[in-house]
Amino acid sequence: MAKKDGGDALQLALVQMQLANVAAGERTIIILEGRDAAGKDGTIKALTEHLSVRSTRVIALPKPNDREKTLWFLGRYVSHLPAAGELVIFNRSWYNRAGVEVVNGFSTPEEQAQFLKDVPKFEAMLVESGIKLVKLWLDIDKAEQKERLDERASDPLKALKRSALDAVAQDKWDDYTAARNTMLAKTHSKAAPWVCVRANHKKQAHKAILRHVLRHLAPEEVAATVKAPDSDVLFVYEKAAIKDGRLAE
Repeated sequence: MAKKDGGDALQLALVQMQLANVAAGERTIIILEGRDAAGKDGTIKALTEHLSVRSTRVIALPKPNDREKTLWFLGRYVSHLPAAGELVIFNRSWYNRAGVEVVNGFSTPEEQAQFLKDVPKFEAMLVESGIKLVKLWLDIDKAEQKERLDERASDPLKALKRSALDAVAQDKWDDYTAARNTMLAKTHSKAAPWVCVRANHKKQAHKAILRHVLRHLAPEEVAATVKAPDSDVLFVYEKAAIKDGRLAE
């Protein structure tokens, strides 16, 4: 069977994927994590451009209120899990506890350690319940992040993307790197592996992600028509990637 490669063909395949998944009652989660300005919003647009708003939800939770701070951390996300036929995309997720909160002191070291212990079991339970789960880490280098953050700061159309954390992203680059390395190592599992995307080039990253999503979440008759993503752009996490330059230091 011929393999699909162009953008329109990939978008059509995504529509076919959702039609089949809605009909089958599939429950699907895509987790998008990455450094500030790594391209999560653009990736979501590429994924959802032609999908049904009724069957697709994008979740980007604000900081917890005083009551939520006293609850089981992962419980805050349980109410947003997909029902039959739904695709839920987390634009940042429970992994805030392993990244932003670690670097900026928004939670205690004890809370962070408990999270790293709990989350592999939590994700295994999700998968065992029949949920399809894809975890994507979008990686960019320091120079690319600076260029994107500078553009964000000067473009009035990107005002809604700005946050107070943008100002410290570069200063705390090494701290974020250390947090990323710990998170990937501690929460990569057979049931819920991390897939890393070298996202300096947005179009290449988007194409690789769409291919990966289709090959892992679409029914076989659709997945079989999609080429494998470029392995120089997208790869399953392994510890060697930290040392060999595939992940930015």
